[in-house]
Amino acid sequence: MLDYSPMWEYMKTHNYSQYYLLKHDIDSKTIFKLKRNENITLLTLEKLCRAMNCKPNDVVKFID
Repeated sequence: MLDYSPMWEYMKTHNYSQYYLLKHDIDSKTIFKLKRNENITLLTLEKLCRAMNCKPNDVVKFID
C-alpha cells in the first residue's frame, strides 16, 4: 500500500501549499488522489519532486 504522508510532512516543514502544487502543474484531481493514498503515475511523482525540489522518498513510502 502507498502512503503519501511523507509528502504532507515535507510540504509542512518546507512551507509548500496545495496552491503551490496547483501552480506547478499538479492538478486538483491528483491532489485528491494523494490525500486518499491512491496510485499516481511516475510522471506525476517526477513532477512533484521537481516542483518541491525533493526525492521520491520525501513523497511516498510503502506500507505492508
